[in-house]
Amino acid sequence: MERIGPPLTGGERETLRAFLDYHRATLAWKCEGLTDEELRRPASPPSTLSLLGLVRHMAEVERHWFRRTLGGADVPHLWSDDHDFQAAYDASGSTRAEAFAAWEEEVEHSRALEASAPSLDVTVHVAKWEEDASLRLVMLHMIHEYARHNGHADFLREAVDGTVGA
Repeated sequence: MERIGPPLTGGERETLRAFLDYHRATLAWKCEGLTDEELRRPASPPSTLSLLGLVRHMAEVERHWFRRTLGGADVPHLWSDDHDFQAAYDASGSTRAEAFAAWEEEVEHSRALEASAPSLDVTVHVAKWEEDASLRLVMLHMIHEYARHNGHADFLREAVDGTVGA
């Protein structure tokens, strides 16, 4: 996934897409060059949070907000039979190939669903919030999710091999 900075003068939808893709690419970049063992390594015991756990979690988040919420699909969680988003964080038995394949598949579904929406004003019901929300808000929420977790990824990567950088 190529990491390209968002346009400085783009339209609203183009800018939201670009920021979301920038944050997606940042997560992938934070994982580059690491072994499965390094990707599974927690940085701050007793927390079990790892880079691979973040990738798995973001696959679940993409699936939830785009496939379930925007697309209305009745699809199960990837790593939990109990609808537990936290289960994805446990990457102790996971591999880069498994986690990244699931995440990349969900990102592709997300992009297709967003692209097929006629406008950012499309609204969907968000059961958790018991309210409707626009595609605009869903995209902003996803940017927020990635930005927050990419901050975690900064610390996780530095703990693995000392690599730092924005």
